[in-house]
Amino acid sequence: MTIRTLATTGALAGMLTALAPGAAEAFPDRRITIIVPYSAGGATDILARQVADKLGPILGQTVTVENRPGAGATLGTIQAARARPDGYTLFMGQVSSHGIAPAVYENLDYDPIADFQPLTHIMSIPNVMVVNSDSPYTTVEEFIEGARGGGKTFASSGTGSSIHLSGEMFKFMTGIEMTHVPFRGSGEAVPALISGDVDVMFDNLPSAITHIQAGSLRALGVTTPERAEMLPDVPSIAELGIEGLEEFSATSWFALFAPSGISAEVTETLSSAIREALEDEDLVRQITERGGVIEGGTPEDLAAHVEAELASWAAVVEAAGVTID
Repeated sequence: MTIRTLATTGALAGMLTALAPGAAEAFPDRRITIIVPYSAGGATDILARQVADKLGPILGQTVTVENRPGAGATLGTIQAARARPDGYTLFMGQVSSHGIAPAVYENLDYDPIADFQPLTHIMSIPNVMVVNSDSPYTTVEEFIEGARGGGKTFASSGTGSSIHLSGEMFKFMTGIEMTHVPFRGSGEAVPALISGDVDVMFDNLPSAITHIQAGSLRALGVTTPERAEMLPDVPSIAELGIEGLEEFSATSWFALFAPSGISAEVTETLSSAIREALEDEDLVRQITERGGVIEGGTPEDLAAHVEAELASWAAVVEAAGVTID
């Protein structure tokens, strides 16, 4: 075989390798989309956009957010679960999608474990019980007394959300009656509360804090066992000593997932980039200033957290008797 033949053969082999299906490609080489199953303006959407801004430069590609609200946030979750498992579609999951919904919905078209690859736990936050500034109620006790006669409504970011289940827990533990009014995200629910269309809401702290600080909403209590750092003067509901509410606790959390089936290499690339983003001083400030606690960790850490949350919320939902067809 001549030198020219060897050279030609080598060049041809190189071309075939480059064109072969499955040939190694640098990841990522195009835009990445984070699906948010709520409308714009709520806590999940705000966080997703903050994280996307930091992830883009780390990964060297544009990272955008796509809002796909509907069906109590299950619509966007299902779409994310069915996306191509190549790492270019991510999902901003939360306690609703990967903790509550599997217990609430009798017929759920996704499996929170089998259909998703955990990447990184982003943060956890308290919910806060809020009324509008014109409400006659200034304490949790006053609200309970006012609700004894019935007729009260509570808003949520969607059926099956932690905001919804916080309200259901409150009803169950106090024995009061309130009508649930679901919206397609906190971005729609909070304005309805401010305008007086609904009476109360157990909103995520990040979406409520600016309205509390501006005086358009009044915080009555936080849903975590301890007070929130951002609201040191607002008691936790559990600390008030109200009969039936001594063990009241509901924490929201957020994490990034990918559709099940992505490669281990892409999983590690994404998880590592997310962990790096969570060390960004500006992102740390944005999250902590809005009442969040940064979590981080590995895909394995997040998988264990999801399993624990599924078990915990299943017990809450059973006690509250909440089911959705």
